Amino acid sequence: MATTKTAKGKAAAAKGAAQKDAKAKAAKKAALQGAHSHSSRKTRTSVSFHRPKTLRLSRDPKYPRKSVPHVPRMDQFRTIVSPLNTESAMKKIEEHNTLVFIVDVKANKRQIKDAVKKLYDVQAAKINTLIRPDGKKKAYVRLTSDHDALDVANKIGFI
Repeated sequence: MATTKTAKGKAAAAKGAAQKDAKAKAAKKAALQGAHSHSSRKTRTSVSFHRPKTLRLSRDPKYPRKSVPHVPRMDQFRTIVSPLNTESAMKKIEEHNTLVFIVDVKANKRQIKDAVKKLYDVQAAKINTLIRPDGKKKAYVRLTSDHDALDVANKIGFI
């Protein structure tokens, strides 16, 4: 019995050694040639190269780039530069219930309307603007019927 066990053990050991030898030869071949030496290239169907869409993460800043948000750049004091009191402006005040102002060139009608409301406590019905040949912007502020332009002009102090 002892002889058969040793024969089986020797055969198993020889088989294991042959497997290790084959594995070592395969590793040598892979190291010399490279494991992916015969990879085929994908056929291109278009002449244009389109960059693949990759992951785009949303921004997650660690600190704000501005420490304090800026104050409003166009407040009521910058919007309205001065009232205009020419003869034609006086005629507008008396006949059409309209005040005439020189305003900032960058101010729009909504900003002019809000500035007139904040500064003089009157409601504007309509705003017309034009840019004069000297580059300044003129605004015609038509007041609502419950406000009198002559009283507002007296309150401002240019009549």
